[in-house]
Amino acid sequence: MTLAGLEAVFLAHRDALLRFLRARGAGDDAEDLLQDLWFRVAAAPTGPIAEPLSYLMRAAHNLMLDRARGQQRTMRRDHDWSEAAPGEAPNAERALIGRDQLARAEAVLTALGSRTDAIFRRYRLDEVTIDQVAREFGVSRSTVEKDLQKAYRALLALRSERDA
Repeated sequence: MTLAGLEAVFLAHRDALLRFLRARGAGDDAEDLLQDLWFRVAAAPTGPIAEPLSYLMRAAHNLMLDRARGQQRTMRRDHDWSEAAPGEAPNAERALIGRDQLARAEAVLTALGSRTDAIFRRYRLDEVTIDQVAREFGVSRSTVEKDLQKAYRALLALRSERDA
């Protein structure tokens, strides 16, 4: 099946795919997930696909799994953050230290260049996949990975400096 053939199957079964996503809990996000599904399918290497509708349903299922994992990571991170210092309300000194550390981290990211800064924020804060970030910025996956490594190294150096 060629990409044009897969596109035809996608378009012919768009409503069924949308119902499939909604039935699995996508709710109001089903349209966005369907668009993400198409971007993933369009970006994937093409070749013969024996059962294109099954292929699209499996891809939709995997997309829902990715979404659920992302939500779990977010909930775990939020929970860990709230449990980090039980019973301690942030006082003015801790708030000031936190703002200072954030300002330093932002300065480090800004110094790396606008693309690296934007890629890091898109990937880490917006939780967008590396492949989608690459498409949005019009660069290769490797370039995104290198920019992320550059940002991680710079932030680790800042942390080491702070801890010293």
